[in-house]
Amino acid sequence: MAEDILYTFGAEKLSFLKGEQIFSEGQPALCYFQILNGEVKMNNFNDDGKEFIQGIFFKGQSFGEPPLFADVKYPAHAEALSDAEVLRVSKDNFLELLKAHPDEHLSITKALASRLYYKAIMATELSSQEPEHRILRILDYLKKYVHNLQEPFSFQVDITRQQIADLTGLRVETVIRATKSLEKKGELKIKNRKLFR
Repeated sequence: MAEDILYTFGAEKLSFLKGEQIFSEGQPALCYFQILNGEVKMNNFNDDGKEFIQGIFFKGQSFGEPPLFADVKYPAHAEALSDAEVLRVSKDNFLELLKAHPDEHLSITKALASRLYYKAIMATELSSQEPEHRILRILDYLKKYVHNLQEPFSFQVDITRQQIADLTGLRVETVIRATKSLEKKGELKIKNRKLFR
């Protein structure tokens, strides 16, 4: 969403250090958030303390809108994955913004639809597919829908193997083995320990 419009509707800029929480699971959803710089993850932890990353969001993306629209509490934590600057707009102001700017409303709707599509695909993937397939699905989603890249090996994966494991429900050792296998099959390239898809 255009930053100038957000400022017109009362946006405030907040800074977060890497690892700092932006909101916690169970808190009421009272604000719209959009990243100016840095990266944010939304995550949960199971009873054993294992992290599951619901999503990673980058510069220009918003996060946490579904509970805002549904008038429910956040189902996950939001945490700065790197030092980050985030714009925050109160729920009331955000809803007024959407009424005043239908084109921005459509943009938010498209972004939410894309995330729903991703969640539906990943739910199937996580329950039944092999590790290599899961990894390619998440990388292809990031390549196409987050970074808008199409060319082979044009996407340098900017998340760690641990984060890939947390996104796919795999162990990091499994991710390391699978990425090496995918490189041998020509699906990935590894240069200086960086993955390319």
